[in-house]
Amino acid sequence: MISPIITGAGFIPSAACMVTCWAFLVAEALLIAEINVHLRRRRDKDVSHGGGGGGGDLDLDLEVISVKSMAQETLGAWGGHLATAAYLFLSYTSMVAYASKSGEVLSRLVAGVPEPVSGAAFTAALALLVAGGGTGVTDRVNQLLTFAMIGLLLAIEVSAVAVGGGLSLPANANWEQVPAALPVIIFTLVFHDMAPVICAYLEGDLARIRLSILLGSLVPLVSLLVWDDIALGLATDLTRGLDILDMLKTDWSYTVVETFSLLAVGTSLIGTLLGASQFFIEQLTNVASSSSAREHVNVKEKINKGIGVFPKEDGSGHPGVAAILEKNRLSYIATGIVVVPTMVIAATVPDSFSIATDIAGGYCMTILYGVLPPLMAWAIGSKLSGTSTGLADEELPKERDRRGEMEWDMTSASAKPVLVGMGVFSVLMVLEQMFQDFLSFNASVAS
Repeated sequence: MISPIITGAGFIPSAACMVTCWAFLVAEALLIAEINVHLRRRRDKDVSHGGGGGGGDLDLDLEVISVKSMAQETLGAWGGHLATAAYLFLSYTSMVAYASKSGEVLSRLVAGVPEPVSGAAFTAALALLVAGGGTGVTDRVNQLLTFAMIGLLLAIEVSAVAVGGGLSLPANANWEQVPAALPVIIFTLVFHDMAPVICAYLEGDLARIRLSILLGSLVPLVSLLVWDDIALGLATDLTRGLDILDMLKTDWSYTVVETFSLLAVGTSLIGTLLGASQFFIEQLTNVASSSSAREHVNVKEKINKGIGVFPKEDGSGHPGVAAILEKNRLSYIATGIVVVPTMVIAATVPDSFSIATDIAGGYCMTILYGVLPPLMAWAIGSKLSGTSTGLADEELPKERDRRGEMEWDMTSASAKPVLVGMGVFSVLMVLEQMFQDFLSFNASVAS
C-alpha cells in the first residue's frame, strides 16, 4: 500500500524519490554481492567459481555467509557486533510489519476473523514453507507468487485506465513531504537480506548474481511506480490522506486489489524470513561446530572427497533421510526463533506496522545495507593494497574466477570516492530520520 505521505507529495517528487532510493539500494546490493563472493572465494566454499548455477538440489549443502559474518571478517569484532544488532532489529521489525499488514488485509478479505489471528496464520503458513521446503522449493513458490502479483498489478492498471485513473502525471509537487516518506520507500524496496542467500544459491557466479539483483529489484520499483500513479490518478483530494482501497471499492473488484496487497506482503515476508532463518542457521551451526571442531573438520574432509556425511542405510554415498531430518530440524528451530516473537509483537502492539516500518527503513536498513557495505569494501580494498585496516592477518590476493573475470577492484582510485559517496549518503539518511523523529516527538509533546 502506498502511504498517504508519498501520494501527498505528488507523482514527480515521489517517483524521483523512489528511483533515487532504488538506484542507491541496487548499488549497495551489488557491493554486498561483490564482498560476499570475495569472502566465499577466500573460504573456497564454492565447488566452482562462477560455474554451474544453484538450484533446489543444493539445499542440503547451501552455505550462506551472512552480513554479520561479512562485517566480522572485514571490519573485526566491532563490525560483527554492529551488523548483528542492526540485522536482528531489522529482521524482527520487518517481520512485525509484514505480520501486522497481512492480518489487516486478511481481516478485510475474510470477514469475522480478527487481525491477530489471520496475521499469525498467514505468517505461520509461510514459515512452514521456508522451514520445510528449503531454499529451492521456497524460491519456486515465491516466483509463482511474484508472477501472480505482476499479473494482478497489470489487471489493476488496465481497470484504472478504464475508469479514468492511472497513466497520468498529476500536477501537484510537494517536495517537502518527501523526507518523511523515505523510511517506507526504503522499507518497500530493500531486498538485501536475500543477497547472501543468492550468492550461495548461484554458487558465487557474479554475472548471474548481478543479473538477478538488477532484474529482481525492478519488479518492486515498477510495482510501486504504477501503484503510485493509480493512487494519484484516482484521488480527488490528496490532502485528506484517503486509503487507495476506499477510492477503488466502487470502481473494480475489491478482492483483486486486496489479493494484490496480500501477495506483495507475502513475497516480501518470504524473502525476509528466508534470509533471517539462514542467518540463525549459520549462527546455530557455528555454535555446534565450535563444540566439536575435530568432527567438523572430518565432515568437511569427507565432503571435499565426495563422501556422503549422512549415508543411507544401504551404504550409498548420497544424502539419506538422516541428513534431511537434521537439516529440517535446524531450519524449524531457526525459523521459529524469527517467527514466534514477531507474531506476539504484531498481535499485542497497537499501530505496529507504522512503528516497525519507521525503525526498519529509517535506521536498521540504512545502517546495515547503507553504511556498512562501503566500510567493508574499503577495508578489503585497503588490505589488498597493503595498508593496515584491521582485517585478518592473512593475505587477500586479487583473484580471477575460472572464466577469467576479475573481481571488482576496490583499490582503484575511482572506487574509493564512490565508496565515500555511498557512505555519506547513508549517514545523511540516518540523520534525516533522526530529525524527522525529533520533529514528531516535539509535535506529540506540544499537543
